[in-house]
Formats: sequence, C-alpha cells, structure tokens
Amino acid sequence: MLVEEHALAGLFITSFLASTILPIGSEAYVVLLISKGFSILPVIMVASVGNYMGACTTYYIGIKGRQDIIEKYFSISDEQLKKTDRLFARYGSFLLLFTWVPIIGDAITAAGGIMKLDFRIFSFYVFIGKAARYAALAYLTAGTLMFFQ
Repeated sequence: MLVEEHALAGLFITSFLASTILPIGSEAYVVLLISKGFSILPVIMVASVGNYMGACTTYYIGIKGRQDIIEKYFSISDEQLKKTDRLFARYGSFLLLFTWVPIIGDAITAAGGIMKLDFRIFSFYVFIGKAARYAALAYLTAGTLMFFQ
C-alpha cells in the first residue's frame, strides 16, 4: 500500500514540523505506526531524528539572532524567552533534555540558540531527550497493545 511505503517519510516530516513552526504533535503518528505493526526501533529513530532536526532549525534561527522570526512564526514571546533564560541560569544545559515538552520546548530550543550554546552540547541533550520521549511512547504503545490483545 502506498501509505505504508511512505509512512516513515511522513513520520520524519511530521516530527520535523512538530519541532518547528507548526503547532502539531507527532505522537499520534508514532502510536498509529506502532499499532499498524511497524518495527519500534525504526519508528523511534525516524521520529527522534526528524524532531531533533526541527529543533536544530529553531536553534539556528536563534543563533542568527532572528528574534522577529521567533516571535512571529514560533509564537514564542519575549517573556517566554526571558523565563527560559532564568531556567538556563538555574539548571544549565540539562534543561535541553526537556525541549520535547509542549509550549516551553520551542522556547528552550530558541533560547539555546540565542545564548549561542555549544552545538555539540545542544545536540547531545536535545537528541537524548527527544529519543527518550519517543522510546517511552513507542514502548508504552506496544505494551498497551499487547495487554489488550
């Protein structure tokens, strides 16, 4: 079936966009693919890489100092960025583990770019956080499906 042939590409695109300018979630897509019998590891990896690359886009915009783009297209207010700066001051780079959290995740990502955090540190924490979230979701979904069968 054509949809199944392009399911992972669709997951990548959805995960990427969910971490950039569109207020969408990719979790439902992950649940759908797992429920359709897709292998868990490729689903986790594709979703994680797509979401990470979307976060890198937001980081890049932040590092280039494009506050106007961040406020207009990402709906991140100056107040959200100031709050995130305070959180970075308190928790440091570990805060990047939570870039997957709705509402504040994009602000954390953008603030990381604005603060010009080292990209290697940014990448490490952001990817780990996003992969852990998708792994938990995928395994919870698989476990739930097994329980109800």
